[in-house]
Amino acid sequence: QVHLVESGGGLVQAGDSLRLSCAASGRTFTTYTMAWFRQAPGKEREFVTALKWNGDSTDYADSVKGRFTISRDNAKNTMYLQMNSLKPEDTAVYYCAARDSYTVVTTQRGYDYWGRGTQVTVSS
Repeated sequence: QVHLVESGGGLVQAGDSLRLSCAASGRTFTTYTMAWFRQAPGKEREFVTALKWNGDSTDYADSVKGRFTISRDNAKNTMYLQMNSLKPEDTAVYYCAARDSYTVVTTQRGYDYWGRGTQVTVSS
């Protein structure tokens, strides 16, 4: 019942920044945790970062710590991923996800709703 739509992806050069957005609609009051995942060609979808509805619990994958920042505007039902100092290895389809639980998890199966993804390509 929750619909997620990512936006903000694009083609950038190494060192550039992007801000991804994930707009949620539908039965959003049941989603207590939101997350970002990414998937590069030929690789498994991997956890990037997540936070609870109140932002008190935030996790980041080691590969993005210090460069990416997750935030959420509950009033707008929108989640953001600020990505700075982008590297070619950040190239992937980025997905937003949500789950009906006040617990941050890092596995795909832990999330109930998914967007279709937005492509981020970082050139050297």
